[in-house]
Amino acid sequence: MDYTFEQIAKMIDHSLLRPTLTVQELEQGIRLARRYEVASVCILPYYVSAAAERLADSGVLTTTTVGFPHGGHTTAVKLAEARQALDDGAVELDMVVNLSKVLSEDWTYVADEIRALVELVHSRNARLKVIFENCYLQQEHKIRLCEICGRLEVDWVKTSTGYGPGGATLEDLRLMRRYAPAHVQIKAAGGVRDLDALLAVRAVGATRVGATRTADILDECRRRLGLPPLGD
Repeated sequence: MDYTFEQIAKMIDHSLLRPTLTVQELEQGIRLARRYEVASVCILPYYVSAAAERLADSGVLTTTTVGFPHGGHTTAVKLAEARQALDDGAVELDMVVNLSKVLSEDWTYVADEIRALVELVHSRNARLKVIFENCYLQQEHKIRLCEICGRLEVDWVKTSTGYGPGGATLEDLRLMRRYAPAHVQIKAAGGVRDLDALLAVRAVGATRVGATRTADILDECRRRLGLPPLGD
């Protein structure tokens, strides 16, 4: 094996974004993330402050979304969402690009919006992931977004929200790794449902994945590594 349990766990942003999740289910998800010591919990925006409180004494980060899932919010609204999330304790934000503007090839608007979010997020010592939603885009759009995000010092470029008609593909991840500069990391989201899928995206350069089946993935990881199951 060329990985440890800790390395795999720290690739996972445990996703708690389904809008019908109850408070009880959100709390269960936070406890699960703590138990497996994943990278972060990516949680519904209204619950960020509670999640940050629950995770304060752990190594698990608090993450949430901006402009999610369609990206069509005004830049001012995205900035307001980001400020609120940062004030509430989020330290990583996953922001959806304005897909209408990308498909219209209004690259000045797209770059200006990403720049505004980067400047705000980095001024608060937090990190930004930019979601492309690749299933709607042509190759040239993905390449241009990688180039813009690299120039603006985005922390991650991310394949998808997980709520569009398509998720992460190895082809897209290879393209993003090719055209995003080395200082920009890659996050795969949508369709990473088991350990083999996680290892496949890891092999082509992804350093984070969004996952809802975190326990299944990490239980299988421990089994393959010959480690005992984690207790509750």
